[in-house]
Amino acid sequence: MEKYIALLRGVNIGGKNKISMPELKLAFEEIGFLDVITYINSGNVIFSSSTQDKSEMIRKSESIIEDKFKISIPVTVISSKELSNVLKNAPGWWNTDNKEIYDNAIFVISPTSVDEVFAAVGDAKPEYEKVGSHGNVIFWSASLKTYNKTRWSKIASSSVNNNVTIRTANTTRKLLELAKK
Repeated sequence: MEKYIALLRGVNIGGKNKISMPELKLAFEEIGFLDVITYINSGNVIFSSSTQDKSEMIRKSESIIEDKFKISIPVTVISSKELSNVLKNAPGWWNTDNKEIYDNAIFVISPTSVDEVFAAVGDAKPEYEKVGSHGNVIFWSASLKTYNKTRWSKIASSSVNNNVTIRTANTTRKLLELAKK
């Protein structure tokens, strides 16, 4: 059975969309997912599923979250194989050991496309940030010193804000590691 990662958008941020991770784990088990674990408090769920229909997984996930937690939030699902492929194809400048750089993976939530996100946010400011993509993931890196000068730090105030969910490089790597167990 294949492993998948569900990424919930905007969970437990700024006191909004509060969801208990142990309760979220139970909810995912209730809808038939197996080997369910959560990672940190930001809405990351790793699970196994007998179905390979990600649309069905998303529908079931969003439905149980609305039923159990009374929150309507977008969810995206990526298989561990897909995430592994995405990370293998990450730009060389992304996810280095440089602690001065803030590396993020921006997961685009269907039906929105990567091109739509680029069109809404605009070109990177090369003096402050780097942006690339593979599949439905956008890689974004910026210096912590000049973070506020970047264009992509403004994604939260863009028209595509509700169509993406962001994870740090460390979180993204850890999710893949947990999904491979």
